[in-house]
Amino acid sequence: MLRLLREPRWLGYLGMAVAFAVVCCALGMWQWHRREEALGAIARLDGNYDRSPVALAEALPALDAYEQPQQWTPVEVTGEYLVDETLLLRGRVRGGDVGFDVVVPFRTTDGAVLVVDRGWIRQGPGAERPVTEPVTPEGELTIVARLRPDEGDIAGRGAPEGQIASVNLATIAADLGEPTYTGAYGLLAEEAGGAPADVALATRPVLDEGPHLSYTLQWFVFAAGGFGALVWAMRQEARGEPGVRPARRRGSDADVEDEILDRA
Repeated sequence: MLRLLREPRWLGYLGMAVAFAVVCCALGMWQWHRREEALGAIARLDGNYDRSPVALAEALPALDAYEQPQQWTPVEVTGEYLVDETLLLRGRVRGGDVGFDVVVPFRTTDGAVLVVDRGWIRQGPGAERPVTEPVTPEGELTIVARLRPDEGDIAGRGAPEGQIASVNLATIAADLGEPTYTGAYGLLAEEAGGAPADVALATRPVLDEGPHLSYTLQWFVFAAGGFGALVWAMRQEARGEPGVRPARRRGSDADVEDEILDRA
């Protein structure tokens, strides 16, 4: 059977099988890495979400400090909201309803500003404003917030004045003109010892690893299947079974007569 590989036609088939396997393996590894990312996100949520709060300066010793393993870590900070700098984060969906997240800079007693997502508020029907205006408390208070990474800019998405399409910390810091944490922002968990009445706090996400493992195995099976199909076709041709080896062209009637006369 291996002698068939000396024929250019079968070498071409082998090359096609190798190329198919390479593509399948690459897709399988991509699914495997996506599964690892999902498992990492689950581990960060489980490990950090219900931790006791730590001081903000301890978690973020510099304004641009933040590492992915810190996601969901609760921090406690004292200061005051810059109510006049409130922003509405557009297009946030909760329970099938579209609304806004109320994003307010929070100046700490140390003088630095932490951007805080206070919670969600429903959007008015056909309006670009919430059904009710947020009532952010003024004066000094202590809050607990969970660290979230900078969302950056979303290309192609804009927002009216006073609203934002994403939590782009660099842009918010530039507009404030004050020392601002740009590595992470805070997702409010507790305000002045309780939950705010004007907005709905974010709930704990429900994460799962998804079907990435099964997809990974499927792609590797496809890769092996390409070689299996090649071996099957080679065995069929080596046995000379019909439908695999090209059939001989039937001669014309004149050719048949000449062959009979030659034999006679």
